[in-house]
Parts: sequence; C-alpha cells; structure tokens
Amino acid sequence: MEQIDMTKQQPKIEKLIAELCPNGVEFKTLGEIASYRRGSFPQPYGESKWYNGEGAMPFVQVADVGDDMRLVKKTKHKISKLAQPKSVFVPAETVIVTLQGTIGRVAVTQYDSYVDRTLAIFETFKIKINKKYFAYQLESKFKTEKENARGSTIKTITKEEFTKFKIPTPPLPIQEEIVKILDSFTELEAELEAELEAELEARKKQYEYYRIELLTLNDRARSVKLADVASYSNTRISSSELHEDNYVGVDNLLQNKQGKTSSNYVPNSGKLTQYEIGDILIGNIRPYLKKIWRATNIGGTNGDVLVVRINENERENLDSKFLYYLLSSDAFFDYSMQYAKGAKMPRGDKSAIMKFEICIPPVEEQERIVSILDKFETLVNDISIGLPAELNARRQQYEYYRNKLLTFKEYADEK
Repeated sequence: MEQIDMTKQQPKIEKLIAELCPNGVEFKTLGEIASYRRGSFPQPYGESKWYNGEGAMPFVQVADVGDDMRLVKKTKHKISKLAQPKSVFVPAETVIVTLQGTIGRVAVTQYDSYVDRTLAIFETFKIKINKKYFAYQLESKFKTEKENARGSTIKTITKEEFTKFKIPTPPLPIQEEIVKILDSFTELEAELEAELEAELEARKKQYEYYRIELLTLNDRARSVKLADVASYSNTRISSSELHEDNYVGVDNLLQNKQGKTSSNYVPNSGKLTQYEIGDILIGNIRPYLKKIWRATNIGGTNGDVLVVRINENERENLDSKFLYYLLSSDAFFDYSMQYAKGAKMPRGDKSAIMKFEICIPPVEEQERIVSILDKFETLVNDISIGLPAELNARRQQYEYYRNKLLTFKEYADEK
C-alpha cells in the first residue's frame, strides 16, 4: 500500500510559509469568513405528505453526512415537492456541518439537496478561501470545540456559538497545497480500508468453505436428530447466585456466532435456566436467532436463550466443541429461522430445533475436525484484530500530519 512521504511534503509547505507569511497567518472568525444559515423542515417530521412522491429530492439529515467529508450516496429520506418550499435548497459543492447529535461532521455536498435544521449551510464566502481547505479547518475546529458542547447523549452547538470559532487563513497557494496533501491521505485511507476488509472477507469465506467440507456427512458418520443426542437444560438456578460473569442474556451473545460479552445487568430475583461447561447457548428470539456460545463456565440465562446439553449417555461419543461447530453453521441458523414462530418478535421453535439433523463421525474424527476449525477460527480472529489495528495506526498517522498541516502560528505585527 502506497504511503505519503511527509518528509518530501513538509519542505514545500515550510518554504511557502516562509515566503508568504513569515510572521504567521491571520485568524478569522467564521462570521468574518462566510455567511451561513441553518436548514429547515416543515413540522411535524412524521407527516407522510412531507416525503417522497413525484419531484421528491434528497433530504439531508445528520445521519446522511459521512465521516469522509461527503454525503452518503443515497439519503435516508426524500423531501416531497409540497415540503420543499418549507426547507432550504442546497446546490452541489456547498459546505455544510452538523450541529446536533453527532456534531462537527462536515461535507462538501456532491449533489443538489434540501437540508434539515440540524445542520448549518455556508452559502457565500466573504473572503478568498479554498472551499475544501475551509471544510478541513472547520472539521478540525469542531473536533476540539465539541468536547465542551452542551448535552450528554445528544450534543448541540448553536449557530451563534460557532460564529465566534476562529480558523487560520493563510494565503491561497498554501491552502491549495494543504488540500492536495490531505485529499491524497483520504484517498489512500479509503483504499487501505477496502483492501483490509476484502482480505478479511476472503479469509472468512475460506474458513466457511473448509468448515462446510469438514462437517459434511462421510461414510463413517452416523446421521441423527439433535434430540437423539441432546436435550434442553431443565435445571433451575437462583438469580441471587449470579453476577455479570456467569449471567447470559440474549443481548450478551454476540451476533454471527462470535461468543459473548459480560452482562451489565443481572436479575436480582427469580429462577433462571442453568447452563454448565460445554453447554451450547443459542439466542431464541429474532433478531437474535443468529447468536451462539459454548459455555466455558457455570451460570444462568433467561427464556430468550436456549441451553442445549449433550445427553449423559452420549458424552463419550460426542465432543461438545464439535456439536458447537455443527450448530454454529449457516445451515442450522437458516433452519431455525425457517421454523421460527411469531409476527413482531419470532421465536425459534424448540421442538423443530430438536429435529435438526446432524452427522456425527467417530470421536477421533471429531477431535481432528475440531482441531482444524479451532486453528481456522484463531486465524480469522487474529486477522479481525490485526487488520483494524493496522488501519487505526494509519489513521493516527493521518491525524498527526493533518493536525500539523492545519496548525499555524497566529500573525504577529512586528511594529
């Protein structure tokens, strides 16, 4: 992956600064730099007449502003022709910034749209300034200012508050050179992220292919229903005996067969279903049907989680880790969802689940398969940890140089 060599870029910027602004650069408030206004939308938001229909246009809200200084490709909502006069039209190539919730997201819009009141729109500039440079400085300024913004969960900065924000305004040649470098960084970051995600996805597909191959019926395997070798736990345990490490609710099971996290909540009364080491816990209410964990301790769970336990007389013939791999397959999850019952929050059908057919080879073959799949799973998990770490390191490098490029000494009059 290509990287920007800052040792080559730095002297050029330093030379321009030495030539064009040796005593520092002037800082100006946003009010001195541009004219801006907030967006708008007719109330109440929920009225269906404000959305879609013939002549509808993209309607930009906070969630539609990406973290790459662009709008999403397709906005979540479109504003109807009836509502458009009550909103604010924003042509492409306009700088906007979010003022509520996830504040400080900046975009240079790439298509015509209408904009919500939770964003500010920079309509005209009062000085000569590179629009993209202004957007980079605006984003950088908000990163520091939003730490002191009002609100705990939903942060808010008013138009009046950021009127006084000040940013450096070096000569245009310096602005243009900075934009050139930062745009290159952004492109390389996007390429890196795409490459890392593609590599991770390829490894996952490879792992899934070998999983299916290894777990497929062979001449030495016996075909049985799950009920022939296992049953649901009917052991009860008092919730008072549990803490966050040995209580599992459906929300603690991770999506897509990844295990569990510790609970932030433990019931303080009543009885729960007990699970033991080696039991398999399966989420049993949509959207949590595709969750599974093999217990590594003793604990309790609630009615939204099924606890599958190998029958006593089958424990010498069936490795619990092998059964975990069988039940963490797409084939099992597809089967469970097919027989799920209920409209709003479907639940897995317990009797149907017990009729799921599995193939069990001899124990030594199970152990061989488990050993191979364990290695594959470790490899995939290591990649899942390692690749994001590499991406994060590159992002930190980008942040460091970006902050350096956007930081200037304020002009000092030597008279």
